[in-house]
Amino acid sequence: MIRISKFRFLYFNNKKYKCCLGKKGLTKNKVEGDNKTPIGIYRPIKCYYRPDRLHKPITKLFCLKIKKNMGWCNDINSKYYNRAIKLPKKRISHEKLFRNDNLYDIFVVIDYNTKKIIKNKGSAIFLHICSENYRQTQGCVSVSKKHLLEILKKITKKTKIKIG
Repeated sequence: MIRISKFRFLYFNNKKYKCCLGKKGLTKNKVEGDNKTPIGIYRPIKCYYRPDRLHKPITKLFCLKIKKNMGWCNDINSKYYNRAIKLPKKRISHEKLFRNDNLYDIFVVIDYNTKKIIKNKGSAIFLHICSENYRQTQGCVSVSKKHLLEILKKITKKTKIKIG
């Protein structure tokens, strides 16, 4: 089990990692755009990575290469809400997955609001690379690239991710 505390630490396999959470902390009632990380127990779904910046990670998770035309829909009025999308999608709010910074060079989709998607409950909750100065996120969990690659080697689709 991966355990993530409100004190901004991630615990896994008897190790403690510094992590970042949402700018406004944790919540049991996540809303799109609230800058909070959802409390609960989740599982990793799949991994995305930038093949132009790193090799396919060693992991038991299914991995997808990030391409320039990939995004993640955060538009509460769209039928694609909280799903990967092919860009461009006109008039649909989204995050680009192929970013200039390194935050999404590799990330894991967490199964928050992914099975029966509820509009405005929050989208794009990932475990991704943190910024160099450990800046807080918009609701994701982030760790250093080195630590994320280390964690990926040991997690499976059955690994529980407990936030809070």
